[in-house]
Amino acid sequence: MKFLNTLLLISTFLLSGIVQAENTTITKLWETSDNELQTPESVIHDPKRNVLYVSNINGAPTEKVENGFISKLSPEGKILDLKWFNESLWAPKGMAISDDHLFVADISRVVEIDLASGKLINTYPVEDAVFLNDIAADQNGDLYISDMMTNTIHRIKDGKIEAWLSNEKLASPNGVTVVDGQLIVGTWGVMDGEGFETSVPGHLISISLCSKEITDLGSAEPVGNLDGVERTSSGNFLVTDWIAGKLLLLSSDGGVETLLDLDQGSADIEYIKESGLILIPMMKNNKVIAYHYKE
Repeated sequence: MKFLNTLLLISTFLLSGIVQAENTTITKLWETSDNELQTPESVIHDPKRNVLYVSNINGAPTEKVENGFISKLSPEGKILDLKWFNESLWAPKGMAISDDHLFVADISRVVEIDLASGKLINTYPVEDAVFLNDIAADQNGDLYISDMMTNTIHRIKDGKIEAWLSNEKLASPNGVTVVDGQLIVGTWGVMDGEGFETSVPGHLISISLCSKEITDLGSAEPVGNLDGVERTSSGNFLVTDWIAGKLLLLSSDGGVETLLDLDQGSADIEYIKESGLILIPMMKNNKVIAYHYKE
């Protein structure tokens, strides 16, 4: 009887969708319908309108074919407008909001969209860019854009775009976020083989926005092929590993904890601190999955 009661308890726990990590609890809330989204790469929350925007590659991530689009969702996962913006986008990936405008990385250019009207405002071609991936805004409204294939961070400042930092230490920069005067970068790793394969997986690095000094965040030990990066209220970092299909919790001292085992393709996440909502785009599953995260 004791064995049966224990088995029933375990089964109930698993069916509830709750995952208990060492000091955290993650509960699955919802996921979008099958195959409405098309290769979703990034999610961002618009707090002014309390909606989510999702970038849809809708094809190959490197091809300049005008198939891409941006979807608008409710925080509860309802698709409000599947193709809210689809004006000449190639393969949109990371996004950032600054001054009520949405900035989207699109292979070798950055597209600027007015959030109030949903209209195209500007396009910033990036000379020599190969694979623009993610964007982060600082408190001044300057934008930092990672180019994964050229080990470069570009910057948009005062309406002009420039190569801000190029360095092999960037190790295929992917996800970016700004924290306390530092650009935190999730690196993919050393790509010296075919395609996106790495001989050395990536880790988190920190770049001073003032001096451009690059330092390892916590540890230089390989972590994985990192994609989305978001800071938690306690100062840790939620990070996705695209290849392994994981959501990781990285501490500032180098500690690594697996919070979720997912399918391959877990991409550029959003974390809404006020509600504890984690939004994970699953590129290969054509879905966004939402979890409640309690530290």
